[in-house]
Amino acid sequence: MDNLKELIDYGVIGLLGLLSLWAFAIAIERWMFYRRIDLAQFASLKKLEIALTERLVVIGTVAANAPYIGLLGTVLGIMLTFQTMGTSKTIAVSVIMVGLSLALKATAMGLLVAIPCVVLNNGLRRRVTELTHQWEDQFGTRT
Repeated sequence: MDNLKELIDYGVIGLLGLLSLWAFAIAIERWMFYRRIDLAQFASLKKLEIALTERLVVIGTVAANAPYIGLLGTVLGIMLTFQTMGTSKTIAVSVIMVGLSLALKATAMGLLVAIPCVVLNNGLRRRVTELTHQWEDQFGTRT
């Protein structure tokens, strides 16, 4: 059972930590790209949109799936708690509380990763819309 506890602590929570770092790194890279972009270098709106939305799907995917990964940690933590209670043949409040706190820690981490990723994704997508509208205003419907 210690392996399952470590899987929750290091596996699930570690995975969420890595995903959040990956999403934030992409968000920073995209923001820097948007700040220095030269709209005149794009011959068509489609090419501009492709360049602007590159890798944004990663942030959206992390935002959408982080709560589920946290939920997986919760389910595993509750299973671990029930297993420990069943094998020890006692119902100790401390065992229950430690197991449930481990489970809730995974849920909280999933939400702590997902919420900022949703905000980042929405903000970056808004900037994409602004830049495409600027391109349309400047260059019309060039092909």
